[in-house]
Formats: sequence, structure tokens, C-alpha cells
Amino acid sequence: MSLLAQLSGTLINVATVLLGTLLGLTLGARLPERTQRTLLQTLSLVTLFIALDMAGNLNRVSGGTIPGVILALVALALGAVVGEALGIEEGLGRLGETLRRRFRGGGRFTEGFVAASLLFCIGPMTIVGGLQNGLTGDSSTYVLKSTLDGIAALALAGAYGIGVGFSALTVLVLQGGVSLAAGAFAAGLLGGADPGVLKTNPYVLLVTGIGGLMIVGIAWNLMLGGLGWEDRRVRVGSLLPALLLGPLALWVAGRL
Repeated sequence: MSLLAQLSGTLINVATVLLGTLLGLTLGARLPERTQRTLLQTLSLVTLFIALDMAGNLNRVSGGTIPGVILALVALALGAVVGEALGIEEGLGRLGETLRRRFRGGGRFTEGFVAASLLFCIGPMTIVGGLQNGLTGDSSTYVLKSTLDGIAALALAGAYGIGVGFSALTVLVLQGGVSLAAGAFAAGLLGGADPGVLKTNPYVLLVTGIGGLMIVGIAWNLMLGGLGWEDRRVRVGSLLPALLLGPLALWVAGRL
């Protein structure tokens, strides 16, 4: 399979994020601040719905006698400790600030970059789509994700500015990395390349559920942005290690 085939979905996703940002910057400047805040609140409500649907997958997985929600709690708690120790939230902020200074961004550049990067890259479509694209060359999941991300980028860019567009770099690195890694491990990864198998794999279900809970935090942050209360944000970036600790917790629980 060619490199282009493995990365086709990621490249489409990058393009839609950039297009959505461009439209958001063009239209957002013409909208009053009240309308921009209302659009941000609308995006937060839709994001919350998607997040709760994802989190519901925790009811479909267990590690022996341990329910999925308990495994998610353990993973998130340990992930928070690790994430705070590593300073992941601050690292994302510094990266955003570096990009802002390098490209002379203004306003809420860093906030937009971090919020968009987390929103676009945490979720089941990032994992399942990357495996599907990398293993079989099928980019259909990423095409669907691209549509959603493009609409979200439009709304976010109207509120946060050009920083949202630079999240396309995060999408390129993370999603492209998943696709290329999946191709390297070939069709034996997680029981096969069949999307139906991937979507019912307990490890994928757990990561999906944990990601859903994290996106609830992103939805909360978006709502706070729409209300002008950004100082009460959830530090979602610090929870990122939970996405790796969750499968480890499931593996351990299955052997108790």
C-alpha cells in the first residue's frame, strides 16, 4: 500500500480544518461578539452530545469483574497525576505560545490551538479511522470525521482566531502517526482490519469511553468560553496519559 493511501484520510482532515478555519476567520469578523458566543455555546452542546455517546461505551466493557467505568476512573486519576507531573497542559500552552510568536498570532491564539487540537484528536474516530486507513487504505471514517472537524473549526475560529488553524499540525502528526503505525504492524493489529472488529474490541471501547469523558471536559470549556468564564476550565490536556493507561488497566484487570 502506498504512503499516500495510508495518509489519505489524514490529509483530507487537515484540509477541512484549514478550510473551516479560513471560513470562520472570514465570517467571524463580520459577526457581533454576542453571536460568536452563541455559536460557541451551540458547538459545546453538540460536542457534549457526542462525548456522552462515546462515554456510554464504558458500559460495554469490563476487566473481569471490574466495570469499565471503574477502569476509566482509575485511568483518569492516574493519568491526571502523570499529566500534571509532566506538565502536559503547560507544554501545550507553551507550544501554542511558540507558534503564536513565530507566526505573529494575536488574541486567543494559544487557547484556540489547544482547544481545537484536543477536540480534533481525542476520540474513537482518531483511533479507528487511523487503523482502518493504515491497514486497508479505507479513509471513509476519516472523511466523516473531517466533515465534523471542518464545521467545528469554522465555529472555533470565529471565537478564537487563527490558532485553530494551527491545530491542523496536531492532526497531521497524530492521525498520520496512527495510520503509519497501523500499516507497519499490518493486519494482525487488534484482531484484524475489519472496522466491525475494531469498533467492538474491548480496548478500543475503553479508550473511546475515556476519550468521551475527556471530551465532556472540552465541551464544558467551550461553554465557559461562550459565557466568558475561561478561568474555570477543566485541564483536559493533563488527562491525556489516561488514553494509554486505560488499556493497561484493562489488561491487568483481565488477569486478576
